[in-house]
This record gives sequence, C-alpha cells and structure tokens, in this order.
Amino acid sequence: MIIFEISAFGHPNISAKHRTTLEVTKDNEISKRADCIIGVNANKSVSEIPEEAKIALKNGAKAEVEITLPDHGLKVALYGFGSSTMSFTHSKDIVIRKSGFVCGRTLLIHANKSAKDIDREFVELLRDKKTELRLLFKVEDCKGYR
Repeated sequence: MIIFEISAFGHPNISAKHRTTLEVTKDNEISKRADCIIGVNANKSVSEIPEEAKIALKNGAKAEVEITLPDHGLKVALYGFGSSTMSFTHSKDIVIRKSGFVCGRTLLIHANKSAKDIDREFVELLRDKKTELRLLFKVEDCKGYR
C-alpha cells in the first residue's frame, strides 16, 4: 500500500456541484464557475505525488481516498482507478473523475463519487477559507501486475 496526503483549504466560491469531477488546486483564487473544486491552496499537484504511486496508478491500481475536515470531524470516502494513459504532468491541479477521460491533471478515473456527491454540510464548511481539507490516498501496490 502506498499512502500519501494532500492538504488544501476552503474558499467562498466552492459550490461542489459538478456531476463528474472533483478537483483540488494550488491556486488560491477560484471563480464561481469552478463547480468541481473542493479545495484551494493545495500543498501538492498531480505532478508532485510520490513516484511509486504514479507507477502503481499507471498499472491500473485502485486508490481509496479519505477526505476529512479535521477541525470538524467530518469525512467522505471514495475510490477510483489509475490508467496506463496517465501522465501526471499538471503543476497546479489534481482531478478525480467518474469518467474514463485522462489528461495531465487526472489522478483517478472511474471514481464512485464527484464533487456533487459530497454531503452539503461538508460543502458548506468548505466555503470558509479557514477550513482545512485533507485528502488521504491509499494506492494499491501493483508489483507483479500486468
């Protein structure tokens, strides 16, 4: 199991209404149109995740994600998968998708949840810039796969 964590913060424009994606970004400002974003000022982008996680995900590994608001005791769990077509090149964003679409920002595809699936109480707390968000990723170790 490969484990890593990403932290981000809330923003007043977070609506989390997107039906197919969920995103965190290193940007500190977002518009109201950014309905897939659940966190800003992230400490990592997709290009900065551990190399062993990139290798496992390129081999199609499953990843479980636990999203928590540590100051509020709330948690959301989801899962998704990697793909051999992933490049992990984007320097600002991390995107989790319900679809199979892959680009340089994509970390997981065929996820079971998107931004819209997050509980509205959770989302309301994310509208505060002081709210800390943590994403704990547990990626299957794919040694021996193929």
